[in-house]
Amino acid sequence: MVKTMKWLAAGALCAAAVGAQAQVNQVRVWAAACANCHGTEGRALQGNEPLAGKDKDELYQKLMDFKSGRKPATIMHQLSKGYSDEQLKDIAAYFAAQKK
Repeated sequence: MVKTMKWLAAGALCAAAVGAQAQVNQVRVWAAACANCHGTEGRALQGNEPLAGKDKDELYQKLMDFKSGRKPATIMHQLSKGYSDEQLKDIAAYFAAQKK
């Protein structure tokens, strides 16, 4: 019985790890939509705002401002409306974690 419980616990930990990796991969997919303007992993070319290494709370607030229309934009207001607030928070955290 104890051995069975250990195997079940190990299986649950493995499933949690796989789930966490799937979440990281999903956030990368969402963030890839930003690469056209903000560069791969948020390291933009000259003329566009780099996102890599910026404060996640500031990035999230900007995204929310675009989404609500408080911050004027050409396309960001449209893009940000395609994500939930939680997804935008994850995207902001992803770019904040990238090296400049």
